[in-house]
Amino acid sequence: MELFIKQVITGIQVGSVYALVALGYTMVYGIVKLINFAHGDFIMVGGYMAVFSIPLLMNAGLPAWLCILAAVAVCTIIGIATEKIAYKPLRGAPSLSVLITAIAMSLFLENLALILFSSSPRPVNNIFNMPPVTIGNIQFSGVTVITIVFSVIIMIGLQIFIKSTRMGKAMRAVSEDGQAAILMGISTNRTISLTFAIGSGLAGVAAVMYCSAYPQVQPYMGSMLGLKAFIAAVLGGIGNIPGAMLGGIIIGLVESMTKGYISTQLADAVVFGILILVLLVKPTGILGKNVGEKV
Repeated sequence: MELFIKQVITGIQVGSVYALVALGYTMVYGIVKLINFAHGDFIMVGGYMAVFSIPLLMNAGLPAWLCILAAVAVCTIIGIATEKIAYKPLRGAPSLSVLITAIAMSLFLENLALILFSSSPRPVNNIFNMPPVTIGNIQFSGVTVITIVFSVIIMIGLQIFIKSTRMGKAMRAVSEDGQAAILMGISTNRTISLTFAIGSGLAGVAAVMYCSAYPQVQPYMGSMLGLKAFIAAVLGGIGNIPGAMLGGIIIGLVESMTKGYISTQLADAVVFGILILVLLVKPTGILGKNVGEKV
């Protein structure tokens, strides 16, 4: 039973990181109908920012966890620049062209990091100095608690932002009908840029949370993490914020249980098998809805 509970807690922690990344996918897809496959590599950028900013913060007598601000700021800038340079010229282009461009941006960021920082993994200093938490005979790290709580708070805040604020309503309007939104006085360019900024900023948060649990950074760290988060978004219902959170937790739990009770080598295969199953049985995901198209 203790092993089972530990695997559940580990799964929720990993799933919370997947959920943070999946929220970024969901934000962009929900508004722009674009699957940004470079999103996973924004996490890699955030990880390197954490590596370089933590020593500076510690030398200045500041807590290491403030590196999250640097990671969010740089990931936000990278996300907005990517949207302006790579995606904006392709609005209205065939979806295949946009997909190829997204993959090309992912490869560009990975190879740029490879040139700048080499392929050798870089260690990450301790980010959160929090003692372990003990419940009965079960002990787990304080980072686990921080990751789970932080992910839930961000999801709730994002949902409130989308449903209640002026910019959130503008995002929903652009998502429903971009041309009608323009006629209502909504700046689609500004709305889309804000969407990319929020989604990329979430990647910066996810990078710090991931590096606090797995303290090393390398150029390809975002590839598999991004793919699993994409599966989580599809499972929960891509474009649905609570669905991204639910999908992330489920994928984290499935991966943790597979590693604990079946095989560590089969964990990735099981996760990708879930994607195939979802696409066959319920392509809209758990919380997604079928939307009819006018013809």
